[in-house]
Amino acid sequence: MEYDYVIVGAGSAGCVLANRLSADPSVRVALLEAGGPDRKFEIRVPAAFSKLFKTPYDWNFSTAAQHELGGRELYWPRGRTLGGSSSINAQMWVRGHRADYDGWDVPGWSYEEVLPYFKRAERRAGSNVGGVYGTDGPVHVTELRSPNVTTTAFLRACEQIGITALDELNGPSNEGCSPTPVNQHRGRRWSAADAYLRPAMGRPNLTVLTGAQAGRVLLDDDGRATGVEYGGTRVTASREVILSAGTVGSPHLLMLSGIGDPDVLRAAGVEPRRELPGVGRNLMDHLGAPVVLECPQPVTLAGAESAGNLMRYLLGHTGMLTSNVGEAVAFVRTTPEEPAPDIELIFGPGPFINHGLTPPPCHAVTIGVILLRPESRGVITLDGEGGVVIDPRYLTEAADVRRLVAGLKRAQEVFAAPALRPYTGKPVEPYTGAESDAGLAAYVRDAAETLYHPAGTCRMGLGEDAVVDPSLRVLGVPGLRVVDASVMPALNRGHTHAPVVMIAERAADLISGP
Repeated sequence: MEYDYVIVGAGSAGCVLANRLSADPSVRVALLEAGGPDRKFEIRVPAAFSKLFKTPYDWNFSTAAQHELGGRELYWPRGRTLGGSSSINAQMWVRGHRADYDGWDVPGWSYEEVLPYFKRAERRAGSNVGGVYGTDGPVHVTELRSPNVTTTAFLRACEQIGITALDELNGPSNEGCSPTPVNQHRGRRWSAADAYLRPAMGRPNLTVLTGAQAGRVLLDDDGRATGVEYGGTRVTASREVILSAGTVGSPHLLMLSGIGDPDVLRAAGVEPRRELPGVGRNLMDHLGAPVVLECPQPVTLAGAESAGNLMRYLLGHTGMLTSNVGEAVAFVRTTPEEPAPDIELIFGPGPFINHGLTPPPCHAVTIGVILLRPESRGVITLDGEGGVVIDPRYLTEAADVRRLVAGLKRAQEVFAAPALRPYTGKPVEPYTGAESDAGLAAYVRDAAETLYHPAGTCRMGLGEDAVVDPSLRVLGVPGLRVVDASVMPALNRGHTHAPVVMIAERAADLISGP
């Protein structure tokens, strides 16, 4: 059980690293994944991702009670299988805005510096205006095979109220509306495991261990990371241990290993080994609230599970089951003073309620209103027994409520546009149809849910609150890096899968370079 590199977590970042590092036949790489293989049929079916929620393929996290959300504890699905969350997500490949990466203000991570790593990952099929995308990478990025008629109407409605139609969503600016580019190949999900891990699993120098939940990072007497312990087994790393366990898992593992705020560690009965107060802090997430309206025509994804649609998928990988549910997006500014979009509108041609866990009550259409740049900050910490506590502290900053209310009004405008009128009716619960600021704010507090994009808990940078340096090395702990969404200093105005792949592509160069 001795390797050069030990990677913890076979999610989006871990799969990239396992592939890139093991490409050198002279190094030995171990990849540890707490979950099992990704063989389940629903992983392949794009529209079936909610069928994986609250199953063994999901960590099934819940947050602490959120004071500003009426004391609700929010469900947080996170992938627990090969591919991680890229095996249970909605397959949306959305890089974000140029200002996101320039705004990180970290040497080596500006937009122009990270752009080549996005392109290295991408294998674009379809339009590529201006050469926005890479074309020979491992990650398939394509258009939906069978977009819904209501999705076309949504995009026309956006234009009717003055939202610009984009030639390509993933250019330097994403302000405008667009069909969603998806990680699919021939109508099937294309996860990070498909793109990176499976092509590398035949290499004799790569060992993939499933059912291997890491308990702590091993540190020698000098404080250097030397390996990982899981289930009583020790796996050693002669060069580096790399944590890619995600925004929840990576800070949790650091704290269990004695790395973090000494007061937090002692309160949980963990002996401090390295004082690093930023571990677990700076937690951010994209919070959203849905506008859901009945659809008077039986054309939505409420009928996706019919025998006919199943046969279309099985025989030709076409039809409603190839939908990623979030079929189109619009990125908008709620005021002219915003430097870049602060709200995302995600269109779903069906009633996406309660994370898709609630059976469709009727044919309906949904616009999810997403807060892109939350000012509220939360924390990942330990309970008294070493378990993880997730406290996002949603809406503790008043500006977050104001922006979400403005976003809901914009969604109502889109639904009122002529192109969507044939497909909209009365509100569907939990949406109330409120129109006043007070009514919409109350609705946000009652109904807002995560968009599954937590980030920031092992922040990279140069300040006192940083956990990793610009090369993603844990400060003061030789031989240890963190490579996943937890290192992001601020959330991107997009989705987190694409930037995590980019971060891991760049990290592979940082690790194996001179």
